[in-house]
Amino acid sequence: MTAARLIDGRYRLTEKIGHGGMGQVWAGHDERLHRPVAVKLLRPDRLLSGGTGPAAGGLGTGTAGERRRHGDELRRRFLRECRVTAALDHPGLVTVFDAGEDGGELYLVMQRVPGVSLADLIAEDAPFPIERAVAVAAQLCTALAAVHAVPVVHRDLKPSNVMVRDDGRTVLLDLGIATALDTETTRLTLTGVPIGSPSYMAPEQALAATTDPRSDLYALGCLLHEMLAGEEPFRAPTALGVLRRHVDEPPVPLRDLRPEVPPPLERLVLDLLAKQPADRPADAQAVYARLLPLLPAAEAAPQPRYPALPDPARPYRFPHQPQPAAAPAAPVAPAATPLLRSEPRPFLMAAVPPPPAPAAPPAAPDLGAECARLSDLVDAGHHGEVLGLAARLLPRAEAELGDGAPLVRTIRTIYARTLLHEGHPHQALPEYRRLAATADGGPHGPQGLDHRYRAAVCLDQLGHGPDALAEYQALLAAHTARLEAGLDTDPERGYDLRERIGLRLAATGDTESAWQWLLQLLFERERRDGPHHPAVRRLRQSLDTLHPHRPTPWPPAS
Repeated sequence: MTAARLIDGRYRLTEKIGHGGMGQVWAGHDERLHRPVAVKLLRPDRLLSGGTGPAAGGLGTGTAGERRRHGDELRRRFLRECRVTAALDHPGLVTVFDAGEDGGELYLVMQRVPGVSLADLIAEDAPFPIERAVAVAAQLCTALAAVHAVPVVHRDLKPSNVMVRDDGRTVLLDLGIATALDTETTRLTLTGVPIGSPSYMAPEQALAATTDPRSDLYALGCLLHEMLAGEEPFRAPTALGVLRRHVDEPPVPLRDLRPEVPPPLERLVLDLLAKQPADRPADAQAVYARLLPLLPAAEAAPQPRYPALPDPARPYRFPHQPQPAAAPAAPVAPAATPLLRSEPRPFLMAAVPPPPAPAAPPAAPDLGAECARLSDLVDAGHHGEVLGLAARLLPRAEAELGDGAPLVRTIRTIYARTLLHEGHPHQALPEYRRLAATADGGPHGPQGLDHRYRAAVCLDQLGHGPDALAEYQALLAAHTARLEAGLDTDPERGYDLRERIGLRLAATGDTESAWQWLLQLLFERERRDGPHHPAVRRLRQSLDTLHPHRPTPWPPAS
């Protein structure tokens, strides 16, 4: 495999950024939406042939037909579990964009989270200050609470699966793969050992017994111990030796290694590392409640610029404060579609006291000057700051100018497009609906149709398939009418809508209609653009996916 590989005709792999027993992780670029992504690849045949022991479920043996059936079951479970994972919406979880199969490999496309991995942060700065370690654990509790409510068990919580963003926000990674491979019927592994990392594996997981959310809490205890002591709670020359110590030996109390650790924090870590799940805290909420008194208090001072190494305590010290404005920089020519980074979104499970209000708040800057600054931020590619500034300007501009004013619509358009490109369709959807309602010419004018299209994309990404399909069909009818009336000469929007309709039909199980729809589109695009156009290749791949459901073959590529 080369770095130039194109997955599913859409995701260009650029650089391998990780690998493990269950696959590889590549940095990539989504060529349709022009955004950075992370792509995890797994080969079902290697997973099935890797283990022969009881923990592997005997998948390395058996007839070719049995292995093929197990492979089909893995693919179905993988896609089903990825859909469950993609439905999770929490700032402490990585966003799942897509999943499927390409060239015999299962792939999972995720948000590429900027920042520093907790593993690198520990290597650079451990042992952590008390408040920093507590802040990491508290943020992970909020993410685990959302995961366990599904219910899903992560099973591989470790420092390399945690990213700390520049603003200190902590994000849990690799959820889709862990859940997809966690099946009571197969217990898929590569080497005959349970899924997970030995240094952070609960005793019941090491023994291949049933796991539950308290297994993730045990791993959280291992992380806390490592952040505070600078090393894992159990170490040995071999992985088997580490697992044996997890099962048989008690952990060293933290205050024996670091006397300044508060006694309640030492007690919490010992409870999290209890050998029996029943002796651990009941759930992530209970752990958070015990961490809450140890978290840093909110500060009244303005938030400073980000340090060289991210500080996970920052979201608690400066809750919901905007990022300070960047120093003036030389103008940067905007790309055709800028790559965006997300606005800091600190979060808490329990209320943190707000900072006291300043005695004399400064006068609000001139609206025109603020809008000019918003435009400059867009041009310079500082889209994290765009989100914060646009969100503050919108209510003010509406109050002064009215909802339908051109300047208000411009700010709302910038805000909605940034939200959608950043992977926040639930926030972008109401903004696009308001834009469509207030557009010149109304919802059926050129601007209104464009806003309705993006709103339909939001519906699609949010899993509202029937509503998205109905809107795509209405938009296609409107686009066709405009073409026939000579009001529009560009067929690309129509091609895009037709492809989205075909994929929606396939998702509903109407494979016959999807087949006919996409096949007709393929013929038209191939005549117009040639057989090697990316859209033509993408359509052929979609039809290849539908091929097993068709009784007759379809024309080969030219």
